[in-house]
Amino acid sequence: MTNPPLIRMHGVTKCFDKVIANAGADFSLQQGEIHAIIGENGAGKSTLMKILYGLYQPNGGEIYFRDEHVRIDSPRTAITLGIGMVQQHFTLIPALTALENIVLAKEPCRFKTLLDTATAHRTITALANQLGFQLDLNAKVESLPIGVQQYVEILKALYHGAKILILDEPTAVLAPQEITGLFDCLRGLKAEGTSVILITHKLSEVMAIADTITVMHSGKSVASLPRAETDTAELSELMIGKRIFNDLPTQKRSDKPSEPMLHLDNVILHAENGRALLDGIALDVFPGEIVGIAGVEGNGQAELIEILTGLRKSDSGTITLNGESFANRSPAEVRRRRVVHLPSDRHRHGISLDDRVDENLILGSHNRSPFCQHGLLKRSASQKFADNAIEKYEIRAGGVSLPIRTLSGGNQQKVVVARELENDPELIIAAHPTRGLDINAGQFVHQQLIDARNRSKGILLVSADLEELLTLSDRIAVMYNGKIVGILQPSATDEAELGALMLGGSI
Repeated sequence: MTNPPLIRMHGVTKCFDKVIANAGADFSLQQGEIHAIIGENGAGKSTLMKILYGLYQPNGGEIYFRDEHVRIDSPRTAITLGIGMVQQHFTLIPALTALENIVLAKEPCRFKTLLDTATAHRTITALANQLGFQLDLNAKVESLPIGVQQYVEILKALYHGAKILILDEPTAVLAPQEITGLFDCLRGLKAEGTSVILITHKLSEVMAIADTITVMHSGKSVASLPRAETDTAELSELMIGKRIFNDLPTQKRSDKPSEPMLHLDNVILHAENGRALLDGIALDVFPGEIVGIAGVEGNGQAELIEILTGLRKSDSGTITLNGESFANRSPAEVRRRRVVHLPSDRHRHGISLDDRVDENLILGSHNRSPFCQHGLLKRSASQKFADNAIEKYEIRAGGVSLPIRTLSGGNQQKVVVARELENDPELIIAAHPTRGLDINAGQFVHQQLIDARNRSKGILLVSADLEELLTLSDRIAVMYNGKIVGILQPSATDEAELGALMLGGSI
């Protein structure tokens, strides 16, 4: 006899203006299972789970908890039901310590007024040890690597009583060894009766960890399958209507031009406290080459990109582009030199959330022909460009006049990719370009980068997805603690070796 579900969502509908995010979606969760939710960008996965967590209120449908109808009107209500969520964009307060973030709003007190730090430290340390987490609870969150910040988010949810844990794209920024550790933790939670909901685009991870898989398409639940009864080919077909095969024609170059397009020599950058953020970076990117940068986030990749895109100035060193000095240029000058940037943080550096979709698609070119004439924006030209980009890049949007914040995260990323790659760039600096994209969209972006490389463009590709780096790159530079600790040929290495270097090992 099958046990009744712990959570049952039936006929859930959610609309944002003209955009229908959920259209009668169904979902059920059993006690003590790991349940993956997959689907294309804009399929409604995150929206459905944010409804379960009380961040959004549905326009229709019902939610049952242990067979009782419930109304989850806020995260506070969700937490009282034992539901916790770790969102794709973390909600930690950087200036507070890990311990302070975890106990926030549930601080243990002595004499009803004094924070009992010792008790909190013992409780959370015991929980962390039980899960196999290694972290300094007294360290400020802003100083912690991104993978450790994720552990803090998980500990926070569990400390607040979560017995149902929702994780949105939890492996997007982790090294292979960290993913293994996270999955071991999830299996441990499952063994103790905790139920886990995993939102992800990575089918290989779904097949490695999930007990049950729900596929969403166009806001609806189209299938719910036991992992043992399906495979990645069937799942991809259910998601996007066709089977996906990882057989991109990469056509990597065997020859190399004599002079690099981008040249860096002994580039150094220090933090305000004197710590070296970049320590003697030396790197070349040749025309017609993709150079991958591997590394756990927080080891200098972000600072390297900021220097190359004009967002930050280096302390010393040489940077040239096509033989001319390129050090410490402004972002406007960088764009004039036909260098484009696909930023890792699209909300901060890639889009203007309150502006229209078509306005975001022409950012950076909005003051030039054909979008501007005599200082006035030509709306018809921007709308025509936007319509073509939406069709070409398969962007799901309710209309070009809607604010871009109404699009899903993956579709916002597609807008950034479309805008930058349609500018005929000379050098492409791509930071996690497929993060948050579904399989079909990710392969489309990969093909765009390959086509650009084959047109003799230079590409610097920073990614936490080692399969992506190994597939696309001609060479891979590994960064650790602000240094390049190795440059490898993809054909002569693997994810395990890359992961070891990323965590401070040696070749």
